[in-house]
Amino acid sequence: MALAREVVIVGAGIVGLATAHHLLAEGWRVRLIERGGVAEGASLGNAGALAFTDVLPLASPGILRRAPRWMLDSLGPLALPPAYLPRIAPWLLRFWRASLPDRHRHATQVQSGLMRLAAQAMAAMVEEAGLAGRLRRDGNLELYESEAELAAAGPGWAAREREGIAFEHVRAARLAELQPGLSPRFVAGTFTPHWMTVDDPHRFALALHAAVTAKGAMLTTGEVRDIAPAGNGVRLTLADGTSRDAEACVLAAGAWSRELARRLGDRVPLDTERGYNTTLPPGAFDLHRQLTFGGHGFVVTPLATGIRVGGAVEFGGLHRPPNFARADAMLRKAAAFLPGLRTGGGRQWMGFRPSLPDSLPVIGPSRASPRVIYAFGHGHLGLTQSAGTGRIVADLLAGRRPEVAQALGAGRFG
Repeated sequence: MALAREVVIVGAGIVGLATAHHLLAEGWRVRLIERGGVAEGASLGNAGALAFTDVLPLASPGILRRAPRWMLDSLGPLALPPAYLPRIAPWLLRFWRASLPDRHRHATQVQSGLMRLAAQAMAAMVEEAGLAGRLRRDGNLELYESEAELAAAGPGWAAREREGIAFEHVRAARLAELQPGLSPRFVAGTFTPHWMTVDDPHRFALALHAAVTAKGAMLTTGEVRDIAPAGNGVRLTLADGTSRDAEACVLAAGAWSRELARRLGDRVPLDTERGYNTTLPPGAFDLHRQLTFGGHGFVVTPLATGIRVGGAVEFGGLHRPPNFARADAMLRKAAAFLPGLRTGGGRQWMGFRPSLPDSLPVIGPSRASPRVIYAFGHGHLGLTQSAGTGRIVADLLAGRRPEVAQALGAGRFG
């Protein structure tokens, strides 16, 4: 009997784990190589959303209008330390180009197609891996402090409506029904009923890891320093000097993927949006569903492990020390927006969102070899798009060419 083909997945975050799930189903022998602990990067402390209705790219005319005002507040939704500006400037230029109307429309169409696939793939994966009980199907409520703010969001909701996404604009009694205890400063909201969250993103990822391990996936702890074609396969070199050969490799190392892609000949403009949160103890507030405070750049999420207050964007790369004053600022706002929120006993966290300027991930073969597949750069949507990414990767390694993948390759950056 022939031995199963081996594929090495670099990265054991939620994207790597979901990819392992799909490749195991295709008959591959799977080895995950992770530089730290399983799901201890962005998968550890994100907001826990399965945001399949979030089809609008961040690169949009709307965010460009708001960005200058946000950046005047050093603790606001968007921060860019002056010392980091020279490094991030090329990324920002690409972001501006991606926000132009024609490119924005194209990216919305691609994102919508990816989200449809992601929703289908996630539904199948949670059933097959026994994770269905970890989903909350409460929807999301986005909140507005004025009718003008709601009207300004109108074009975005119109675009979602064209993609068949259900939503409901709410006020007064219906708003209070969906979330009691809101500050009266919020006069309206938009409820998206098909938005879901997980019980806790880290627990969800660990449960998926247990499921793929039970099906034969193996884990090696180590830092991959180089990936290169070797014969009919791939050779990976680790920081300790050892190497490993495999028939194929998937690069799913999140924010740490850029240098490895460069070594394979692809200059992918990956940078990091540093996100912050505070997780309060369970019972800190009677939270009925995830709340989005879009004008302030953060969400509040009910988890099995507590109430998570987090979001915002800080460009600063992988090495600057955290600025937890940003988490404190969001928590103060949350207390004002949700009178009665008990803010004591919280745990703070900062993580790296691997982000590309057009708000789409890179999923596709490397320039060096079709046996190395990229699966990184999901920004705020790694959990949401993880199962869809795994399905695309499995298709590509099987020689299938899913239509949505045609717009997601690294070659789009030149």
